[in-house]
Amino acid sequence: MKITSLRTPLPQDLELLKANGQFELVQEMIDFRLQMDIPSCLKERLLLEKEILKEYPKDFIYTKEQAFHLIQSHIPDFTEDEFELLFKQNGFEFIFKNGILMFKNDIYDNLIKVHKKYRSRSDVMQQDDIILNQVIEKCMLKKDVKYKIHVRISLEIEKEAQKEGKIIRVWLPIPIEYAQVEDLRILSYTKNGIVNDSSATHRSIYFECIYQKDMEFFVEYEFINHVIYQDLDASIVYDDGSTFYLEQQEPHYVFTTYLKQLCQEIIQDETNPLLKAQKIYDYITTHVTYSFVPAYITLPSIPEFAATSLKGDCGIQASLFITLCRIAHIPARWQAGLFAHPEMIGNHDWAQFYVAPYGWLYADCSFGGSGYRNQNETKRKFYFGHIDPFRIPSACQVLQPLMPEKKTTRKDPYDHQTGEAEYIDEAIDPSAILTKQKILEIQEVKS
Repeated sequence: MKITSLRTPLPQDLELLKANGQFELVQEMIDFRLQMDIPSCLKERLLLEKEILKEYPKDFIYTKEQAFHLIQSHIPDFTEDEFELLFKQNGFEFIFKNGILMFKNDIYDNLIKVHKKYRSRSDVMQQDDIILNQVIEKCMLKKDVKYKIHVRISLEIEKEAQKEGKIIRVWLPIPIEYAQVEDLRILSYTKNGIVNDSSATHRSIYFECIYQKDMEFFVEYEFINHVIYQDLDASIVYDDGSTFYLEQQEPHYVFTTYLKQLCQEIIQDETNPLLKAQKIYDYITTHVTYSFVPAYITLPSIPEFAATSLKGDCGIQASLFITLCRIAHIPARWQAGLFAHPEMIGNHDWAQFYVAPYGWLYADCSFGGSGYRNQNETKRKFYFGHIDPFRIPSACQVLQPLMPEKKTTRKDPYDHQTGEAEYIDEAIDPSAILTKQKILEIQEVKS
């Protein structure tokens, strides 16, 4: 299965039936097509679509009536007119299943995350992140900050998917020793693990063994996260002729006519590389609303999805930033892994961009957009050029192979954040792969 085949359009009849939610019929029609003499690139696309259709509908579980009542159960004064307005404003993720409109399982969580006015009326108490704001202030004041991060990550297989005696292969993500990562120490892990070196773009500790009942695979590590804050001065920035990280990368970092037009509209006549990148960042953080989205594999072009719908999660916003920067001839690349906050840990994606003489800088459009939505301009400005010390980067490029390469379809082929597993001769249902991430220590290292 080649994800790059997303650039190949589905035949129109299949696209129309898929849009109407006739998923079983589409699967049957694909099987007929695969028996025909068709171009190899179309065959790859149809094989990929079969995989997509297995997972795509699963997250869309609420009818319109159910979705409305779910929201109203948390926000009693929420009205049908408000629901209709949000729908018209592209505020909800939905598909059709057999012609019936169905909404995504996280519709309420997304609503209160994105819209402050609904959060204030809900039964959820959510305050501004005081710890993060304090760390941002510390970074800006001290200029050079180091934090030790100590984490344990584990993976288990649900009982219904356990197959004793079979050979199992497991990959757990670990930090890549580059950029802000220093002094990585792998402290302990399940017996016979093999640690990838830092040349792996999706870095892991790999296990291959005979599976035994209720096995747990784990890795515990610590490292120093070293972040530097600098007052960026556009007057000293210049184009040094760098040619790295400027290329198109299918299926997503593609310089379509629409994206080129949008880039030109954003940067206009600006020629300074830093100011061009800042204009792109400013546009995304003030125009693209954070939103939970369907699986990335269901989106033929992630940057165009963000640029046309004007919404997207952290990875979608990072992809739009990277693509627009490359169109503007600013080297840009992916960085992803975990956001390891003293009070929580979870998956996160962000971007890096390169300008001389500063070198690689950071851009976190989703955190910057959060600052914009909550009228915290200090936070929004901080995440252009800089990053907080609560990051664990385990992927430095998008859509890269594991080492050794996984034979079956990956749970997440874009990132490497939560771990992967398969039996030697068959896949394991992604929902049966359980990963736990635990913060053991996050502490500033005093200089």
